[in-house]
Amino acid sequence: MTNHSLNYKSALKVQEGIEKPSSVNPNFVRQRTMKKELSVEEYVDGIVAGNRVILSQAITLIESSLTSHFEMAQKIITKCIPIAGKSIRIGITGVPGVGKSTFIEAFGKTLTSQGHKIAVLAIDPSSERSKGSILGDKTRMEELAIDHNAFIRPSPSAGSLGGVARKTRESIILCEAAGFDRIIVETVGVGQSETSVHSMVDFFLLLMLSGAGDELQGIKRGIMEMADTLVINKADGDNIQKANLAKAQYTSALHLFPPSASKWSPQALTCSSYTKAGIDDIVNTIDQYVALTKENGFFENNRMEQAKYTLHESINNSMLELFHSDSTVLSKINTFEKEVVEGKKSPYVVGNELIELFLNNLKNK
Repeated sequence: MTNHSLNYKSALKVQEGIEKPSSVNPNFVRQRTMKKELSVEEYVDGIVAGNRVILSQAITLIESSLTSHFEMAQKIITKCIPIAGKSIRIGITGVPGVGKSTFIEAFGKTLTSQGHKIAVLAIDPSSERSKGSILGDKTRMEELAIDHNAFIRPSPSAGSLGGVARKTRESIILCEAAGFDRIIVETVGVGQSETSVHSMVDFFLLLMLSGAGDELQGIKRGIMEMADTLVINKADGDNIQKANLAKAQYTSALHLFPPSASKWSPQALTCSSYTKAGIDDIVNTIDQYVALTKENGFFENNRMEQAKYTLHESINNSMLELFHSDSTVLSKINTFEKEVVEGKKSPYVVGNELIELFLNNLKNK
């Protein structure tokens, strides 16, 4: 190899690079640390003023598992309770695929066009496994998401049913304090979540599908009995006749149920979330229900019963959490479980023994 070839400047030669930057953004840390933490009064003032950023931050405090956030959230809620309670709370449920999101958008747009301010919340205890979130993709409600009279809040679903229900109830209070006069609570799960949503709303709407086999076998009787109105969705195109047939079948079935305490006779309606046909009828039906139940006193009485239910549910959940976090219980429960599994002791006897250990431990503290 010649000297000439050694001195040849190859295009592949690595050139000296520029000096590596010290940080992505030297001001980033400073900006984060300089972020002002709001006081309880500032949160409440912002919520009452309709500041959606502050409302969202307050709901995030409700959803947080940090003790400091929980304490702050409870102070905010306490101050908001006297100015809340003036909305109509509407629960919406139905099996997956019934078109809840599309319906809520059509229903919500109708309400906002009438001058109402609506908040959409969600409850889904079924995703304890995935630790995911509800309505995380707001693109399913594109028009409603950009409506200045609507507020859509995705709710984290990790945790117990009781925990999710508590967060939703408390979020309702904040949304009412922010001036939303129609609160829509959507349940995505099917089962116990319906009971939970029913215990926090004024009107319970059950969305149904037609043409899916035997209409009256497609839903549990208990859920139908809770519903104030059944709505057969997707009543458009070739499905209109099937929807009307399903409506007639459900109307007949509803007459077999015992009278409700509200003195309201549940109805079966049809609608199309795409053509908007029947949506106005649903809005009018809810207005009629509210007028009737306010006149006969059921509306207010139901709110009071729900408050008592929430109190007792809170006590039960707190006691359960206290029991399962007790050091004595934690140290003994595996041994006790083994005795039950091996058939050495009755689960009822073991349960009582664990409770006695728990109570004795509390006395000694």
